[in-house]
Amino acid sequence: MEITAGGLLEVRITPADVGKRVSVRRVEAGPGGSPGFTDALGVLTSWNEGALVITQKDGRSVRIAESALVAGKVVPAAPARRRGPAASFEELARITARAWQPLESEPLGGWTLRAAGGFTRRANSALALGDPGMPLEDALGRVSDWYARRGLPARVQAATGAAGTQELLCAELERLGWAPEVSAQVRIGALAPVGDVDAPAAADVRLTRAPDEDWLRRYGRVDDPDVARRVLVAGPSVWFAALPGGRAVGRCVVDGRWAGFAAVTVDPAHRRQGLATAVMAALARRALEEGASAAWLQVERDNARARALYDGLGFALHHSYHHYRVAR
Repeated sequence: MEITAGGLLEVRITPADVGKRVSVRRVEAGPGGSPGFTDALGVLTSWNEGALVITQKDGRSVRIAESALVAGKVVPAAPARRRGPAASFEELARITARAWQPLESEPLGGWTLRAAGGFTRRANSALALGDPGMPLEDALGRVSDWYARRGLPARVQAATGAAGTQELLCAELERLGWAPEVSAQVRIGALAPVGDVDAPAAADVRLTRAPDEDWLRRYGRVDDPDVARRVLVAGPSVWFAALPGGRAVGRCVVDGRWAGFAAVTVDPAHRRQGLATAVMAALARRALEEGASAAWLQVERDNARARALYDGLGFALHHSYHHYRVAR
């Protein structure tokens, strides 16, 4: 919001500010028809035909009629984190991609086409980093053809919510008929506090270099065990954790200073016993031994239980990513 010396609201953004981070206030009808104000903060991704679109940090878009706009200004990028590790979007995007390696990949300009028999969207989507080297519509045609030849749905992975993310690309994908199928958060935090958590069951966690049948059964989401194993064991230094009886499992990929947690799954009959924390603590201690100091994980936006767990372990939101697919 912008307020002039006279106390009046003022719009200080124009269509020339598309691509910039903005804060706006709009007026809309409230209860009983009385007017009310609503604020929005995000990247201005379009402004035409009497309406502007702002893409918020979580990837959701807000469409605002130009006539409803009462205040607006360009704002600086979100301030750097004051605690925990620091990382650029591109660094994290490449680190997280190495933790979910496809069985087959092919470059498309700066993009990477990835396929792994359909096991996990992260290994079966086009990773949109950089310029595809051709107009977007042509690139999407190439993406669709490449996945069609493999009998897989075409997906594009893009991100929002941090410096250097892809709000403009996301808006263009939606304009061209692609819609976000799944959205998730990438969270980061210091590794040592996870390893220091008082979790008595961590002493019972067994660590291995490959998942066995019990591990895959508890994790679920596996149609072809052979394909799943090949994807899951790929990475710089991969560890699998399991508690006896398949009560809980997890996976960690150590890559330089980063330890990435994934596949943390607890038997529903044993929830609320601290088993997820125990699995993560055991994995964190091994990652610390290998020299890692920072941690990341991915959690779907709607998974409130997991987000609460990660809040308690000190993981903070860095950015969100989305898998786009042609809307049906």
